[in-house]
Order: sequence, then C-alpha cells, then structure tokens
Amino acid sequence: MFKITKRFEFSASHRLAGLPEDHPCTRLHGHNYIVEIELQASELNAFGFVRDYRDLSAFKRYVDETFDHRHINDVLGHDSPTAEALALHFYNWCSERFPETSAVRVSETPKTWAEYRPLARA
Repeated sequence: MFKITKRFEFSASHRLAGLPEDHPCTRLHGHNYIVEIELQASELNAFGFVRDYRDLSAFKRYVDETFDHRHINDVLGHDSPTAEALALHFYNWCSERFPETSAVRVSETPKTWAEYRPLARA
C-alpha cells in the first residue's frame, strides 16, 4: 500500500458547549490548527503518484476561504466543534473529491491530535 500525506494550517476560534462551567474550552478561544490529509492506493497512477500533491490545492483553498480566521461554531453550525468533529468534516470533504483519502488528522496544540479513519471495508 502506498500512502502520502500533506499538511495544511489555519487559525480559528471556537468554544465548546455542554462542558462543566469551569472547563476552559467553554470560553471563546482560538488555535493554530494543523490538518494532515492522508491518501493511499494499492497501485500508483500513470505518473507514479498516489495523487499529485498539486491536486490538494483545492483543499487549501477551501480551508483558507472557509475556516481561516473564522469562528468554527458558525462555520459548522454546531455548538461543539471539537478536533474530532473537524477531522470528520474534513475527511468527508476530501473523500468526495479525492477517493484515495484514507484519514484526516487535526491538531489544536503541538501535543494533541484527533484522527478520523473509517473502518476497513470487508
């Protein structure tokens, strides 16, 4: 299996609802997010790629225009846009355009990552 990964970055704010009142994530705050898109294929295409990295510029445009320096609660339209929720959202967006998408990882801090990877199909 061949795998490639590309990293993207953006800055945005959010707040998480439903947590205890004293939880710091209930307050408005922001992160410098890192998103990693993983694509895989059992065979390479005619050019020797899983997919040309340049094709992923569509994802960069989407992130820059839709998420960068925005309030993620408003963008996604729900009260708890966690890193896990972002990973699923970005996975769904990518897999519709890039069928080789195998996983998406989202980092809010240098020490934390959330990943969405669908179960293997039988």
